[in-house]
Amino acid sequence: MPTWKTEGIGPKPFIAVDHQGEGALVVFLHGIGGNRTNWHDQIPAFAQYFHALVWDARGYGGSDDYDGPYRFEDICADLCRVFDHFGAAKAHVVGLSMGGRVAQDFYYRHAELVATLTLCDTAFGLSADTPEKREAFLKLRQKPLLDGNTPRDIAPSVVPTFEGPNVTPAVHALLIENIASLRRDSYLKAIATSVSYMLPQRLHEIAVPTLAVYGSEDKLTLPAIGETIVSKVPNSRLVVFPGIGHLSNIEAPAEFNRTVLDFLLAHKSLATRKAA
Repeated sequence: MPTWKTEGIGPKPFIAVDHQGEGALVVFLHGIGGNRTNWHDQIPAFAQYFHALVWDARGYGGSDDYDGPYRFEDICADLCRVFDHFGAAKAHVVGLSMGGRVAQDFYYRHAELVATLTLCDTAFGLSADTPEKREAFLKLRQKPLLDGNTPRDIAPSVVPTFEGPNVTPAVHALLIENIASLRRDSYLKAIATSVSYMLPQRLHEIAVPTLAVYGSEDKLTLPAIGETIVSKVPNSRLVVFPGIGHLSNIEAPAEFNRTVLDFLLAHKSLATRKAA
């Protein structure tokens, strides 16, 4: 049985979270094809030292659907609601892929709420990619859905594009189910935003300790992007896991947990709660 608590944070759209532990808040943000279960290998490990929380972004998993486009400003407002709900004045923010872009955008909007950033297998937006790479992304993920296919239909072709070479059958099955369980319309909205929205190029303004984590075999967000991040963020470092693909926390949970925990424990006191 899970050892964490699940609850919904309102008002609408209600945001589903799993959380466990006490003390400084650590928030984990999933990618475009994921959900909060992607972080379940992290909750027990981090809850030994922190209040560990994973969420479903609006339109994903157990969270409510929403009207209108997928906008980073709305996602960041949802994250503010989570902070308020748990009385966090500053929290450690960990984001993977699209979640890493949300984490960066959240920092630019609400730097006063962020204690540290951990940016995992992430980039600045698909609009920075070559036209060919953007077109390939849309052809694989968007076009089949617009043509009437379901997320479950496209899962077998999508998942291999972000797996590392040593993925186990169990992990592969988990990733297939992640894509299959997506909500078509919400996923299409997120794809549209991912292709069109480019993060502000303000990495040099990030003034909190920052860890960049990448898989050496990540074909979607190359480790060279992590090198760019640490070259521009003053207090930062890069860790690359050999033989690992895009979802470093799922493919190498033990190494991921050890690396990120060491980083967060070194800066644990930076996260604070609101005064009672």
